[in-house]
Amino acid sequence: MELEVNKLLVYRLQNEKLSIGVKLTGAELCSIKKIKTGTEYIWQANPEIWSSHAPNLFPIIGALKNGEFLFNNKAYQLPKHGIIRNNSNIQLKEQNPDSLIFNLKYSKETLKSYPFKFNFEIKFQLKEKTLTVSHKITNLDEKSMYFSVGGHPAFNAPLYEGESYEDYYLEFDRNLDLNTYLLNEEGLISSKTRTVIRNDNKIELHRNLFDTDALIFKNIESKKVALKSKKSGRVLTVEYSDFKDLGIWAKPAAPYVCIEPWFGYADVEGTTQDLKTKEGIIELMPSETFDASYTITIA
Repeated sequence: MELEVNKLLVYRLQNEKLSIGVKLTGAELCSIKKIKTGTEYIWQANPEIWSSHAPNLFPIIGALKNGEFLFNNKAYQLPKHGIIRNNSNIQLKEQNPDSLIFNLKYSKETLKSYPFKFNFEIKFQLKEKTLTVSHKITNLDEKSMYFSVGGHPAFNAPLYEGESYEDYYLEFDRNLDLNTYLLNEEGLISSKTRTVIRNDNKIELHRNLFDTDALIFKNIESKKVALKSKKSGRVLTVEYSDFKDLGIWAKPAAPYVCIEPWFGYADVEGTTQDLKTKEGIIELMPSETFDASYTITIA
């Protein structure tokens, strides 16, 4: 099923529990609704606050130093989060009753900013109350390619009348010691850290949590986190066992929270800008495929 929403093509899946919507532009998840209640879990991209729902991040995550990287001593410019976000060249490859598969293959245009021949595929599969988002990246080049990949889904909080943002919290599946890496004014990761939790499994949401930008957790041990409300209980769970890193973010005082499975992150302050040695980068050999999935399960 497909619908025109604000002149943007949106493809939809539905079962007895949930319905989802995915925009063709950027293959961006834009809706998860519970059938029984009509509750919308995905942030609806209010342009006065943040005009995205759940961007797909490839082949970089976050910012590059001076907006560019070096490969074989040549400079290439890439926007923050890469070339999938807001991309109107994404194609619907396959549509099934329970899944949608979108695709972007390299082109003369992509080679100008990212000098690798690739195929990027993302699949949304709905089963019961769980949405699985699967990434499949294939190196079509004769040389190794280097990339990062991740998700950026934003979830509404609060969800119900009578609740506040401060009623919500994130709960990991184990106690952790978590330090976030602070970003500098250019959006690069500094060596400075701040303690978020110590031997605890909860991060309380509050209006000032993201005053210094995203929480960045490299090589996080926990691979499952739940969004919960002190008043209404468990809202949803994100599981990201295929991803090494995690970002948590929202615009300060905004009524949503992003839970972002990452494989890689923004440039560090001391970067040489060489893509081959970028911290957190993935190297994929010619003809090889990289797969990584995360799931969103609604309570």
